[in-house]
Amino acid sequence: MKITSAQFKTKAHEALSNEILQRALKKLERGFVTQRAEAIANLPEFNALRDKAVNIKNHTLQNLDFYLEHFANQVEASGGQVHWAIDAKEACQKVLEICQKVHAENIVKSKSMLTEEINLNETLEKAGLSVTETDLGEYIIQKRHEQPSHIVAPAIHLIKKQISKTFKQIHSDMNPNRSLEKDEELLEEARQVMRKKFFNADVGITGANFLIANTGTTVLVTNEGNADLTQTLPKTHIVVASIEKMLPSFEDATQFIRLLSRSATGQAITSYVTFTTGPKRADDVDGPEQFHVILVDNGRSKMLGGVFQDMLRCIRCGACLNHCPVYEAVGGQAYGSMYPGPMGAVLTPSLFGINTSKDLPNASTFCGRCESVCPLRIPLPKMMRHYREQEFQQHLSSHSSRMGLKSWAFLAAHPLFYRKIMGITIYLLNKLSHRQGRFHKLLFARAWTQYRDFPAPLSKTFQQLWETKKNKIE
Repeated sequence: MKITSAQFKTKAHEALSNEILQRALKKLERGFVTQRAEAIANLPEFNALRDKAVNIKNHTLQNLDFYLEHFANQVEASGGQVHWAIDAKEACQKVLEICQKVHAENIVKSKSMLTEEINLNETLEKAGLSVTETDLGEYIIQKRHEQPSHIVAPAIHLIKKQISKTFKQIHSDMNPNRSLEKDEELLEEARQVMRKKFFNADVGITGANFLIANTGTTVLVTNEGNADLTQTLPKTHIVVASIEKMLPSFEDATQFIRLLSRSATGQAITSYVTFTTGPKRADDVDGPEQFHVILVDNGRSKMLGGVFQDMLRCIRCGACLNHCPVYEAVGGQAYGSMYPGPMGAVLTPSLFGINTSKDLPNASTFCGRCESVCPLRIPLPKMMRHYREQEFQQHLSSHSSRMGLKSWAFLAAHPLFYRKIMGITIYLLNKLSHRQGRFHKLLFARAWTQYRDFPAPLSKTFQQLWETKKNKIE
């Protein structure tokens, strides 16, 4: 998908007025947030696991060149092949070359945010190949020609009625009068369609939640089972993974799985956790005859050793999205990136440049919930502040916002003047509110009062009240 984050403000405005979307977003609190809290409450050592995982990931990133080379050697020792891709174009070309060598026509894919990032589907389809997303959420948005709205639940912005309508449109060979009102009916129809796709597939493409250097193993953490069918039924399996997914050992991976499952879906462990090492062996009942791993950089190496390296610890659990008040209000599609929410507000400009995504680091209240729930303790607000500084320094922000910041900086540097100005402003606002306690409309706060009231202040500032109290005590 293409990055369209420059339209964030417009899309956010539309999202706030979209009643169906607002209904769909209610599922965040009922599902992910509540279930995560319950799962973590049942794991007393959760914070200890977080600390250990941070240390493991920091060590791996500091020695990433060693672990990448070791991983590649182990994959090849087990009969697989490793391909290196510096950017999105090279990664897509590598996948296409493999597909063409095996004369593939039909491709099945499991959910992968990296393949969204590099626009893999578009490349394969332009070459005349049929590509089917097998994750149910991804399949739905693929058929609706939409971008994912969440890194774990890509179709969370939709309600059942919309999905039912889509299925009746795209599955036109089925009974037009069939019922699709129940979850089970939708799932059964998707299962029937997918079964044919799996059996006819020449190549299966998956991502990887983790890569294990010591054994050359890829790890997939899923709930639907589609990823297992994607990698075992076709004769060729291609794993497309970014370089920061690397972990040293099997034991390290098991620690991360305990964090990922609880943080993402509130489960102690997902329905399927699959470890794959190489292609099918002579005595294996099933599995692919060819096993390829494409290791993709696409801007990650530039983040190493810099202020944004901590972002490479991200395990794509989505916890920061689920707890973000901005994401909860506008959903993921408003961000114009495959990576929405707080993690996307840092990762998108890191990969694609702040000039193409300057609005995203500003899409935050800086409440700190994202950092507090992140299983890898990524300092997301701190990094968003870095990008806000870059935006200001590069003159990417609007003239009005720059003047506002300069005015604030001047006042903050002159406390006596600041207190005088604030005292007068607060006094006037208090009088203008006519004791109603709020403003329904306010000239300099139009964006605020469009969706909520602006609270009227007391007649005196905190400093003035404190001075009065202190004088009485003395």
